[in-house]
Amino acid sequence: MTFKAPDSLAEQIAHYLAERIIRGELKECERIQEQKVTQALNVSRGSVREALLILERRHLIVILPRRGAQVSELTPHHVTSLYALSIELYIMLARAVIERWKVETDLAPFIDIQQRLLASLERGDIGAFVENSFDVMRAAFPFADNPYLQETLENLLPAISRTYHLALERRKGEMGQFMGTFASLLQAIIVRDNERAREVLQAYGQHNCQLVLATLAER
Repeated sequence: MTFKAPDSLAEQIAHYLAERIIRGELKECERIQEQKVTQALNVSRGSVREALLILERRHLIVILPRRGAQVSELTPHHVTSLYALSIELYIMLARAVIERWKVETDLAPFIDIQQRLLASLERGDIGAFVENSFDVMRAAFPFADNPYLQETLENLLPAISRTYHLALERRKGEMGQFMGTFASLLQAIIVRDNERAREVLQAYGQHNCQLVLATLAER
């Protein structure tokens, strides 16, 4: 990945480091030294410190007294806790869409995402597929109109993305499974079936969680 200095420098530094963690280039418990990042990216130390605080809030690093920043661990407890929370938040989003969509054009963004997911699947592009899968969540935000829910999910997204990459890199066939899940969820939304949407999302969360746990056990 090529680094380009942006307007929001701390956010871009955080994004750059997050991508390296998500893709496994920076390993669990690996130290992230401010001075090395400052020199490598030719940015100020203050911007790097701000970026590290962003990454800590997004659960990709921990900042320890006298030891500095290091990549957070992915343990079975962390994974199960992450999925237990995130799936309940996804269910809240699905319920908001079900209750608030009015005309078919309201659902057009989800149909568009479905097509982009299919294109990513056909190319075997894991990165694009993961990013497009999170666009489903973002397309639902306006229906919920809840800034606290949105902020919480956005902060969890990098940690979730990290688990997706870990599992999908080893089991690319899972992308096809997600397409089936999304189709079932979309159908539940169209017919306004809250209970079915909950069932689909809970099954999806349990399956994904077990997939990530199995991948961790193999390492």
